[in-house]
Amino acid sequence: MLFSYLDHRRDCAWKREERKAKLDYLPPLYSSPTTDEDRKILALPLERLVSECNAKNISPSRIINVYGRRCVQAQAATNCLSDIMFDEAEFTYSHKKPLSGVPVSLKDCVDIAGHDSTMGYSANVGQPKAVSAPIVRLLQDAGALIVAKTSVPTGLLSFETISDVFGETTNPYNPAFSPGASSGGSAALLAYGGSMVDIGTDVGGSVRFPAGYCGLYAVKSSLGRFPGYGCASSTPGMQGTPPVTAPLARRLEDLAQFWRRVVDMRPWEYDHSCVPLPWQPVDFVVEERKPRWGVMWDDGLIPPTPAATRALAEAVDALRRQGHEVVEFVPPSPLEGYKIGYQLIFSDGAVSVTSRLRTSEFISPALRTVRSMLLFPLFIKIIWAFLLRILSRPFGRNEAWASLLEVFHPKSVAEERTLIAQREAYRAAWHRAWQEHNVDFVLTVLHALPPMPRGGSATATLVSAEYAFLHNILDTTAGVVPVTFVDKARDGLPRDFQQSPAYGNLNDVARGVYSLYDADAMHGLPLAVQVVGRRFEEEKVLEGMKVVEASLRAEGRPFVQKEF
Repeated sequence: MLFSYLDHRRDCAWKREERKAKLDYLPPLYSSPTTDEDRKILALPLERLVSECNAKNISPSRIINVYGRRCVQAQAATNCLSDIMFDEAEFTYSHKKPLSGVPVSLKDCVDIAGHDSTMGYSANVGQPKAVSAPIVRLLQDAGALIVAKTSVPTGLLSFETISDVFGETTNPYNPAFSPGASSGGSAALLAYGGSMVDIGTDVGGSVRFPAGYCGLYAVKSSLGRFPGYGCASSTPGMQGTPPVTAPLARRLEDLAQFWRRVVDMRPWEYDHSCVPLPWQPVDFVVEERKPRWGVMWDDGLIPPTPAATRALAEAVDALRRQGHEVVEFVPPSPLEGYKIGYQLIFSDGAVSVTSRLRTSEFISPALRTVRSMLLFPLFIKIIWAFLLRILSRPFGRNEAWASLLEVFHPKSVAEERTLIAQREAYRAAWHRAWQEHNVDFVLTVLHALPPMPRGGSATATLVSAEYAFLHNILDTTAGVVPVTFVDKARDGLPRDFQQSPAYGNLNDVARGVYSLYDADAMHGLPLAVQVVGRRFEEEKVLEGMKVVEASLRAEGRPFVQKEF
């Protein structure tokens, strides 16, 4: 125990000192203010930047200098970096390639040779990888400039980006709030313009929450569409709801261009886990039709708070005003999906997530709660669920929470296989629902809350990730589009909300979420919606995201990112 504690403190201190030394030894130009010429380069979309770089109008060193300044500024403001690689980026540069000159950052779980992939664990400090992940090799072959790695929480599974290794990363819009997790450093860096695209991972919203919390764009693909081998997971070998590697970007146009250019590089020739599926362009104008939309307002477990509901309503209203048909989408029971998914992701009793922890190492309060619940004997949880059912008033208020609680325990191999079969039956039910509703996309909220307040993870719990996690269970494609901002004048709860029937009917998990909601404190924070397609419909979802953005713009309500 003592040696574990001492090793933990030593390695955390060493990692932070290494990062500080790299920043301190940067040439003075990286500490200079952003100039007007810098802003012109930062404003270039991906397609134009590649063209200018390949024409030798802009050198890769100039791009690294410009984006490097923003990296340094982002780190000072939000503590979002885990490593910097400016010199290496120029050394590996390739000219006249599809991503030449595009600055890319990597979440600190994506392997790149010579650098740690810590996942926020001190035990992984000082263990540089010998081989880069296939996505890294592809990006280098495509001419991208890999400039930095970004901070993550301990063990990845969290709403907040905190670890003893890197410290706490804050939201660029308001430091009292989280940038999301586990790709929180990625989102904070992108919001500051420290890279054009970041490579993150998503097992239950870990790319989508940071994108939504920081006013960015992301698409979580179906498993196998984007190269993911060599991107470390805190749940290795878990196939029930496996993690997906996915890009985030500051602009939707850049995200779409990046996706297409990566797929055009034939990623299946780099990564054995990739499906050999070429890019399939989708254009609703050419098809001479407007897509049909379904909307899921509420999942029956945690109703969205007023700000999240308004963001979804504004997207729906803009689509309808632009002539799109939007219908109510009634899905198969989301609760049944959650019961399957949460059992699968923690089928090992959270051993894989916690086994690398050292003595006194910080772990997310939400994950700590999960671990504690899993350690309780099953008979105690059954009694607990029984008491929740009979003692809650009004009767039945906690039925959903009780039904989750009584199945939340480690699984045997046989039980896990049964759950996989149930998952497939659930996916089949969703497939039928898509056909019955005859929709191209489903619109829904990203989370019941706007960005999570710092320290709110324990109260919200990981169960509140359900709106995002559902699409990991289904393996459907899900994109995030920022829509608007929290408005204290429009999004407040009624003064007597806690005495209202609406509050009285909330289950205990939902009450915890609502206890964190404060429209005054959250004023000005970004709000986003999810655009969901079917499996392997990444191209289509990107087009759907463009339709949402164009509809908002046509209605005079475009989302305008804050400039930092």
